[in-house]
Amino acid sequence: MSLAGKRAVVTGAAGGIGAAVAQHLTNRGATVCVVDKSERLSEHWSGSGVIAVADDLSQTSSARRVIEASAEAMGGVDLLVHAAGVLKRTPFLEVEEQDWELHMRTNLRSTFFLFQQCARIMIAQGTGGRIVAVASDAWWTGGHDGSLAYAASKGGVVTLVRGIARELAAERITVNAVAPGLVDTQMLRGQLSPQQLARQSASIPLGRLAEPGEVADVVGFILSDASEYMTGTVFNVSGGLLTY
Repeated sequence: MSLAGKRAVVTGAAGGIGAAVAQHLTNRGATVCVVDKSERLSEHWSGSGVIAVADDLSQTSSARRVIEASAEAMGGVDLLVHAAGVLKRTPFLEVEEQDWELHMRTNLRSTFFLFQQCARIMIAQGTGGRIVAVASDAWWTGGHDGSLAYAASKGGVVTLVRGIARELAAERITVNAVAPGLVDTQMLRGQLSPQQLARQSASIPLGRLAEPGEVADVVGFILSDASEYMTGTVFNVSGGLLTY
């Protein structure tokens, strides 16, 4: 399961799932370019040996900049994990246009144009590749506690993964998604009250939140040769939550 010699781009790498994925890939020997708009990017990865690219993926033009800068720094791109995203909890009747646009721009549009630009480079390289989107179990549940706009954007991500996977299969580029449930991250704990967190946690059959590293382990499998015959697939990592 070594990834030695592979060149990987990981977005949303300043914390949470993205940081765990980047560390996982580094541990397995990949050269990793970490991407985030947060100033914590350099703080988190300073002295780690990874390549850092700071950019705001809510802007359409940033997709080309990020992929081109990463490819130039590493000499190409073999793996892409798009973990960057935003979640702003707002009850359905209170969602305003800017809330909706924020989720679609940051979560959905960025996925399309990052994948498009990365695919162009992978096709030019002629050696195939692996692309993974971090979706959410909300694509299936519709979200809870004010996350409907977020859920809609993640549903769109799953649709993109399936459609792009078909188009890129002939190029030996696989495209898959991982759909985490409740993961113990700052984003989750910062947006739920203790009562909401307890209620949602109680609905998980395995009885606890996931650790970011547990999601990273699944992403690592998807990026490995062991998943070579899998594309257009959504990997559910929800502790059994989607059995309901």
